[in-house]
Amino acid sequence: MNRVVAVIRRPFVLDVRALALLRVAVSAVVLVDLAIRATDLEAHYSNMGVLPLHVLYEHNWNPYEFSFHTSSGLWQVQAILFLLAAAAAVAMLLGYRTRLMTIVSWVLLVSVQNRNPLIGQGGDDLLRMLLFWGIFLPWGRVYSLDSRRQPSPTSLTTCSAATVAYIVQLALLYWCTALLKSGAEWTQTGTALYYALSLDQMLLPVGRLLYPYPELMRGLTFATYYTELLLPFALFIPWRVAWWRGLFIGVLVLFHLGISLTLFVGLFFLINWASLPGLLPPTAMDWLERKLVPPAQRLGTRLGQWRTGWRWPTPTWRSPVRVHLAAHIEHAPQSVTLLRAVRNTVVSVLLVYICWWNFDTVTSKRWAMPERMQWLGYLFRIDQHWGMFAPAVFKDDGWYILEGTTAAGRKIDLNRGGAPLTYTKPASVVSLFPNDRWRKYSENYLFVSNAFMRPYYCNYLLRIWGENARHPRLKQLEVIYMKEVTLPNYKTTKPTREVLCGCAP
Repeated sequence: MNRVVAVIRRPFVLDVRALALLRVAVSAVVLVDLAIRATDLEAHYSNMGVLPLHVLYEHNWNPYEFSFHTSSGLWQVQAILFLLAAAAAVAMLLGYRTRLMTIVSWVLLVSVQNRNPLIGQGGDDLLRMLLFWGIFLPWGRVYSLDSRRQPSPTSLTTCSAATVAYIVQLALLYWCTALLKSGAEWTQTGTALYYALSLDQMLLPVGRLLYPYPELMRGLTFATYYTELLLPFALFIPWRVAWWRGLFIGVLVLFHLGISLTLFVGLFFLINWASLPGLLPPTAMDWLERKLVPPAQRLGTRLGQWRTGWRWPTPTWRSPVRVHLAAHIEHAPQSVTLLRAVRNTVVSVLLVYICWWNFDTVTSKRWAMPERMQWLGYLFRIDQHWGMFAPAVFKDDGWYILEGTTAAGRKIDLNRGGAPLTYTKPASVVSLFPNDRWRKYSENYLFVSNAFMRPYYCNYLLRIWGENARHPRLKQLEVIYMKEVTLPNYKTTKPTREVLCGCAP
């Protein structure tokens, strides 16, 4: 029985050094996300922007959610909260009071995501879940400032309910992404990538190079689908674990590199990359230590040990560690053992809940999670939906024209800095968006169910334009969408002009 348990445990044993790299990667992505969001403090998070608080509460609020960012409609208050989130992320990156800073970072990330759900994307769910599971992972055990106050680890590997949850979460992401892609263009005709690269709002230069080759895109469509469906099984094979993890990491690094070069997906690819370092096997970490630790130690010596505060684990290429987790449990104080048992129980229950939540999205309604149980998912924001380009790819495409009429009667396009109005498609539609948050907002802006958004965006644009004294005064602004439907075989419908909203000073 012990041998069977040992075999079952193998896929879930992680290197604490790899978990430390996971912490650093996730912290870095949180900081990048905050930096991008901070460029639109007023537009996306204040009452002067596109989603005032009363509109959020009326149309997009779940009573079980929370958000400190809804405490005020002033952008200055939002700036303070952003600075607090950045400070917590830096502390987490350095490993200072790691668990506490992970909790603070998670709370503030949930808070800012709840403040404006109209600019969220799939990568936000993954980043939120990485921080959530990070609360329970020992990712501050080494390569951290906290390590100064802790005894040196007698084992560089760990296995717990949290490591199981981390690995299962990654598998659920890709399994559900594939299972939700039920459209014929993914499973039969192989035209999904053709339609995806027909979306000018997302198309990047490398995608433009691939677009003229239908057979290549057909092959890449099936490769994408079966990679997402089959690759996660590699995480659960209990033999040659290091090899299978290396395959998983290598394939996904290339997979998301391809996505980032062809489609404008914001931080989606970076968040997925940041989710992978925790899987690095001990052999990979030994190699990284040999290459990186000695130079880092020399740098630390030059700067002064009091400035660095790092405690590097004993390099395993010199003194291999083979202590099993069970040994730690046997010699641990009873209170620590009890706390660990409680933590593992809580994580196990939450993992079952999350698996059910994901199962709910891909199965029939009779197996669905009852509404009376969904409050937990919304409260802790462990709700998730991995429907990227699912069940099929959008066929409706187009571009925005912000048609302003000046006091003198001239027609200008605010989307192109006030240039004379033209209905010709821009050479690069994606360049019209300052960042992916605005691209996602414009995507949601089109839905009839989100029609409440339209006047607030129109009036925000009108106000921002009028605040610049060099701009000609407008007497009318219309948000125009030039709709162009993608058809099979490289054909499109003639663009049609749709007026989504109009406003005046």
